[in-house]
Amino acid sequence: MKLTRISSFVSLCGALGGCLVGPNYHRPNAPAAPAFKEQPPEGWTQAMPADAAIKGDWWKDFHDPLLDELEPKVAVSNQTVRQDYFNYQQALAEVKVARAQLFPTLGLTGSVTRQGGPGYSGSGVSTTTGTNTTGTNGTGTGTGTGTGTGTTTTTGVTLTRGSTTSATLEGTASWTPDLWGQVRRLIEENSAIAQSDEATLANATLSAQTLLATTVIELRWADANIDLAQKTVESYRDALRVTKAQGTAGITATPPSAVITAQVALESTQATLIGLGVARAQYAHAIAVLVGENPEDLDIPHGTAMPTLPTVPIGMPSTLLERRPDIAAAERTMKAQNAAVGIAVAAYYPTITLSASAGFTQSPLNGLLHAANHVWSLGANGTETLFDFGERHAEVQAARAAYEAAVASYRNTVLTAFEGVENDLSTLRILADQGTALDTAVQDAIRGTQIALAEFEAGTADYTTVAAAQQAQFGDQQTALSVEESRLEAAVSLIGDLGGGWSSGQLKEP
Repeated sequence: MKLTRISSFVSLCGALGGCLVGPNYHRPNAPAAPAFKEQPPEGWTQAMPADAAIKGDWWKDFHDPLLDELEPKVAVSNQTVRQDYFNYQQALAEVKVARAQLFPTLGLTGSVTRQGGPGYSGSGVSTTTGTNTTGTNGTGTGTGTGTGTGTTTTTGVTLTRGSTTSATLEGTASWTPDLWGQVRRLIEENSAIAQSDEATLANATLSAQTLLATTVIELRWADANIDLAQKTVESYRDALRVTKAQGTAGITATPPSAVITAQVALESTQATLIGLGVARAQYAHAIAVLVGENPEDLDIPHGTAMPTLPTVPIGMPSTLLERRPDIAAAERTMKAQNAAVGIAVAAYYPTITLSASAGFTQSPLNGLLHAANHVWSLGANGTETLFDFGERHAEVQAARAAYEAAVASYRNTVLTAFEGVENDLSTLRILADQGTALDTAVQDAIRGTQIALAEFEAGTADYTTVAAAQQAQFGDQQTALSVEESRLEAAVSLIGDLGGGWSSGQLKEP
């Protein structure tokens, strides 16, 4: 009968275990336009959602061997990424901790005690103490003979001093049924946190990869600027040589100021060339840190070409919600906060704990595991808070407020993501137009310098015209390089803002 009652009680607890108090999670709507406002520039594709995903190792589309070599190292050696990786591992462990609370706690205890002293049976020494009394003969007075009688009496206590060994062996079990879903809400919360950390890890990896790509582009830009400055130095050196030669030969009336002007232009450009080495060194050091190496251990040779501007599929704004790891992290955080509301609500309900133990106890030790020495117990404990001066109500209010804050953070993350993509598209569109205009300006500036030098050598123009033409050419070429760098960096930014080929479907269920 007792076992039947216990079984019925456990079954009832199991049935009640299906309850889940608190709100169930539904992802709130996020603002998403039907299309991006900025028209992608020529060469950029507005693909269908199924095709609008960046595939594979996106950095290979830049066709830069340094990027191909270093980008895979980011996910392995970058210390910021490693930090987020172990945060994710910690979150996974917390899920296991929460899940373990669904099951009983089993234990085993045992003890052995040896005791001794008066009153304990067993081997020892017996001691007898007492007194002996002897009677005296009586005497008679008068006629006859008197006889005397006596008795002997012995009294005492027998003490036994020994020792005995006793032992117990007992198994215990306790279980708190998850009647109201508090533990399951905790598992839901920790699982969402783990997925948020996983998305944060993906976002950190993507951020480090895009930062590496940007830094490599800046390094290539520094190399290209150095090459341009070296060519300009050679051009100024030739101009100075021609100016000195004309002044010495007396072919034209070349004033001393023309020689000084040409010399100053050469020396200034040489100083600029030297200064470009500072930026290049800093970019190289930054690249080393991004791939987890000491700056002195990474030697990057001088590059001879800028990376290639890739073609990036844009897709529709709605697909961005599934392709951005930071959006996924914000959405999972929102789910975790929703589960926290259920945990706070569950505090209103009673807690029941079931316990049981069974084992053996025996003194003396011999025969401990005999059936006659078997002992057992069953118990149940229930607790409920009747009045807490509004503490639980305040906890629920705090949890709901945290959830609403997470919703606002999620929607703001979505809006910021759309802003980033629109900025990238507008930057690419505008810079493409600027690049086209600069290409024409550079060609005209080169032609203008050639004409000015020819006129100067022919004696029909002074050196001021040559200096102005050379300076204009150098400035336009530097600006064109900067625009090319900015376009490449905007392409990297766009790839990052589109998720870098990541998808929320990659999130694992803890």
